[in-house]
Amino acid sequence: MPFAIALSGLNAASSDLEVTANNVANVNTHGFKKSRAQFSEVFAIGTQSVGSSASGSGVRLSAVAQQFTQGNIDFTDNALDLAIGGEGFFVLSENGARSYSRAGAFGVDNQGYVVNAEGARLQAYPFAGNGLFNTGTPQDLQLVTGASPPEATTSASFGINLPANAVPPSNPTFDPTDPSSFNHTTSVTVYDSLGAAHTATVYFVKDAAVNTWNTQVEIEGNPVAGATPIVFAADGTLQSPAGGLMPLASYNPGTGAANIDMSLNFNSATQFGGNFGVNSLSQDGFTTGRLTGVSVDPEGIVFARFTNGQSTSLGKLALANFVNPQGLQQLGDTTWGESFQSGDALLGEAGTASFGNLQSGALEASNVDLTAQLVQMITAQRNFQANAQMISTADTVTQTVINIR
Repeated sequence: MPFAIALSGLNAASSDLEVTANNVANVNTHGFKKSRAQFSEVFAIGTQSVGSSASGSGVRLSAVAQQFTQGNIDFTDNALDLAIGGEGFFVLSENGARSYSRAGAFGVDNQGYVVNAEGARLQAYPFAGNGLFNTGTPQDLQLVTGASPPEATTSASFGINLPANAVPPSNPTFDPTDPSSFNHTTSVTVYDSLGAAHTATVYFVKDAAVNTWNTQVEIEGNPVAGATPIVFAADGTLQSPAGGLMPLASYNPGTGAANIDMSLNFNSATQFGGNFGVNSLSQDGFTTGRLTGVSVDPEGIVFARFTNGQSTSLGKLALANFVNPQGLQQLGDTTWGESFQSGDALLGEAGTASFGNLQSGALEASNVDLTAQLVQMITAQRNFQANAQMISTADTVTQTVINIR
């Protein structure tokens, strides 16, 4: 009997060494989760009467339990390297078969889909417009490869200060080529529906009436508004036009695009003492843009960024969690599959419920503590040696009995 018990000890120590070796081998595997060998006593029930003592029948490997503790975060320069800080798994799909992973090293395939090294596609909730996402069923995340369409300018805002001590210009007849016929000027670039840029120039002419100025507006040298007054109150704030809005005449850009219909917004304009100054200048149109990169925010929203300063939401990454993560089935390649023991996948979004946040440009390192594993290796080695010595001792005892005359 000691032979069988010691042999079970040898097998247990060998299994412990296998688990430790696998942990050590994956110390640099991103998203890897270490395992722990768990053992149970073997006892032959029913062979002893109640109240009697028995030595037991050895040991067996009862489970290899995965330890889903958080690994360190290693920062990288790749925006599609993703790390989960907290609970949750990335959801992957390969020909419709779902798997789950903590390894966030993703790239783009030849069709624009975001995939891992094995070609499994990352899953995300599709963008539904107005900042909302369809959180019903996640889909393959695909990056856009086309250009960002242009948008025509409809409004331009001027945050300017006109000097309160200004006097009317010496030339009372406005002429854009004669600086003596206006006091100040500034310009802004506007865009037509095809994304072509045009220069809109605004001329400010002090009127003889107190606190009153006239504006002249041209686009590419063509008048679109003439002698339109703007009036300030005694405290220097804008009094008219109402709401600060000044509509312009429709302008044909001559590029085949639709007419530019826009208004100027002087709501933040002032008339204070001092010099003319342009504090802010903006407009709401933009030209065509080329894709420059992709970014992911902590909530998992994926943005495509373009050269025209615009960004487009492509989707929101789906995360999964389980009632019993230790019950997940290991599939290899640092992925897991759901099983009866793990329970069904609970899908959600980063930063909500029990799901952690996402870090773009980072990868979660293996949670293996190399020092602890080396100590465990020594312990398993000693256990193996002790059980081998037990077999040797039992053999000596048996030999002694055989040699009795």
